[in-house]
Amino acid sequence: MIVILLMIIEALMSRYRTALSLLALTSFLVATPAWSEPGKTRQAADIDAFVRRAMATVGTVPGLSLAVVAGEDAVIVGGYGVADVESRHPVDADTAFYIASATKSFTALAIARMGERGEVSLDEPLSRWAGNSALPTDQSATVTLTDLLSHQSGLSNEAMGYRLAFSGQHTPTVLQGLLALTTMNAEAPRGTFQYTNIGYNIATTLIEGRFGQSWQTLVRDEVLVPAGMTRTTAFISQARQTDTVATGHLAYSAAAASPSPLQKVDETMQSAGGLVSTARDMARWLEVQINDGELDGRQVFPPGLVASTHRARVAQDRTFGRYHRDGYGLGWQTGRYGDDVLIHHFGNFGGSRAHVSFMPERRLGVAVMVNEDLVTGELADLVANYVYDRFADLPDIDARYDALLAEMVATRDRRLAALTAAREERAARPSMLSRPLAAYVGIYDNPAMGTLVIDQENGHLVVQSGVMSAISEPATDAESIRVELVPMQGQTITFGAEDLTFDGHVFVRRQGVRRS
Repeated sequence: MIVILLMIIEALMSRYRTALSLLALTSFLVATPAWSEPGKTRQAADIDAFVRRAMATVGTVPGLSLAVVAGEDAVIVGGYGVADVESRHPVDADTAFYIASATKSFTALAIARMGERGEVSLDEPLSRWAGNSALPTDQSATVTLTDLLSHQSGLSNEAMGYRLAFSGQHTPTVLQGLLALTTMNAEAPRGTFQYTNIGYNIATTLIEGRFGQSWQTLVRDEVLVPAGMTRTTAFISQARQTDTVATGHLAYSAAAASPSPLQKVDETMQSAGGLVSTARDMARWLEVQINDGELDGRQVFPPGLVASTHRARVAQDRTFGRYHRDGYGLGWQTGRYGDDVLIHHFGNFGGSRAHVSFMPERRLGVAVMVNEDLVTGELADLVANYVYDRFADLPDIDARYDALLAEMVATRDRRLAALTAAREERAARPSMLSRPLAAYVGIYDNPAMGTLVIDQENGHLVVQSGVMSAISEPATDAESIRVELVPMQGQTITFGAEDLTFDGHVFVRRQGVRRS
């Protein structure tokens, strides 16, 4: 079965094998000058060969960006495959990929720099530095920035998280007002680790309210500029002016991936997941982490500051793939890969996936970014693991990783089969709407969550929430439809006479406004 699959993949890739070969050669040439020792050159060559073999075997990841750093040296900085299956633009060391939640380590370091200068206090209540804000006083009087940045604040704010990361329906004034909707999370009280974006969103909203500085400017000035990361930005529109930006993809078959209907735009880039970066820039980021703020032989961040973000502030006990997580610092997961300490952060959204990690004791770091994350996004982790195991001289590494690739192909096929079955089941459902489609069309508002627009097109209702849009499918309850504003996260909308309920929130139709 695998042999047949490889033959099919080989045929599909024949149209752009020349481009892939040139990319692989470029990546290797970038890697070679970093080492004078022949053994280390062989490690780079083996990693390069594995990446190309893995992409060919898996077949559903269009493009991959890779940075490997050991000490002060970049081992590999390059790209493989294509940034977009439609444009077929090749990935190189300067192709920008969305790094999703790996952004948190940048935001946390920027705030830590403010803390070092005494502009904010990381470990005193928010009320000590934030001044007047809409955040409830019982929360601002107890919660700290460290709590927010290490996911132990015990706070929730669904509306703020939704608007910032998904709909894009926000302004600075709106966000300041939304602080008032922050509530205590009874399921994860303060001091309990629960991973969420909202701590970062609240922290940067407070900073903007107090200092008038957006999180984008904060991260740029405090982190990106000192680190010389000139191609890393919080504005996708800006990245597209100078670089190729990789498109997130979803694979609905083993033969190919398609662009995801949900792509990040400037309005949905937020402090917990809002940067695009390149392999070349991520190599600099890894060097900064491994060497406690030293880069190119210069101390670009105060000694001890970068290392302080790696220290766990809250405990956890979780397994993620082949990684054990025992804590969370400021923007970093702490834990182990095998017997080695691994500081890491991953991220994914809308068909993009990022893996950023390093081993402080071995002074070795890896960043892998891929542009498919429906059925084979774990390839990013597998490539990183191969790098660590290759540098550790794992016996029989090729045989072991060939077996892991076979497992990934089997997992891919199971997921694809399940996706196909689910889509066929939904397609067979009858409509649960009792009225003509025009009766449901309109603009619906919720003070916290924003606006939903319902239109009709080619016999279907179309739902829009800010920058997101999706064609509806039949649901299973009366007067309901199903939508995937976020791919693979089906949500139900239930209509009333003049309102609708979406994700537990009631949206009221605007009077006198009917769309057709």
